[in-house]
Amino acid sequence: MTLRIVTWNINSVRLRINLLERLVKIAKPDVICLQETKTEDQNFPHEAIEALGFRHRFISGMKGYNGIAILSRTPFKSATVRNCVGRSDCRYGFLTLAGGIELHNCYVPAGGDIPDPKTNEKFAHKLAFLEELAEWWATRRKTRGRAILVGDLNVAPLETDVWSHTQLLKVVSHTPVEVGLLNTVMSSHDWVDAVRHFIAPDERLYTWWSYRAQDWAKSDRGRRLDHVWVTPALKKSLRHASVFREARGWDGASDHVPVVVELDP
Repeated sequence: MTLRIVTWNINSVRLRINLLERLVKIAKPDVICLQETKTEDQNFPHEAIEALGFRHRFISGMKGYNGIAILSRTPFKSATVRNCVGRSDCRYGFLTLAGGIELHNCYVPAGGDIPDPKTNEKFAHKLAFLEELAEWWATRRKTRGRAILVGDLNVAPLETDVWSHTQLLKVVSHTPVEVGLLNTVMSSHDWVDAVRHFIAPDERLYTWWSYRAQDWAKSDRGRRLDHVWVTPALKKSLRHASVFREARGWDGASDHVPVVVELDP
């Protein structure tokens, strides 16, 4: 039975609930992982999302910032909020899907504009967040099973994950220190990049385009910040991956687009 998972930094779930409905009609996902929901739990649009067929929801939100959600058509268990770097800022949650697959939804801090942890607290927070993730996943290595990690990881690791490798080397999201730490997180649990499993690493691929661009499609100065990783136990189950680039052109779009992965677990 195919499991279709979508991850999307929606940049306000209440503001873009109509776009979520549009995505569901097109992609027909079984599970949706959202980041940057930007709403407290009591204001989450449960009724509208239940009407889309997602009766089972796990949310962790705060007013105006951050926030994650996992929406599922089928029941899940063992839902847990994880506070990273000692902060309760609604950036990480995980649960166990039917069939025993552990699903992790992560929103790594963006890191501000200046790639210097000494002068930019936001960048220091981002680096500490990635360091802690690597350490945590390393402790779980012995019990590694069937797990999926999705989310806005806010790092574009490959040269082809950005519109210009040389021009972005000193821009937050593609600096060597961030790329190195993301690779450390990946190797700490032997994660497999599910999207690059299907889309060759030498092919340019983006999931985010700045609102600052007058014509995002024409300039095409994107970055691949949104990821889906699976453990080696699920690698042979991967069937398809795609990036919904067209969603960036929708009216009132998020600056991120959805990423879809299909498995036969």
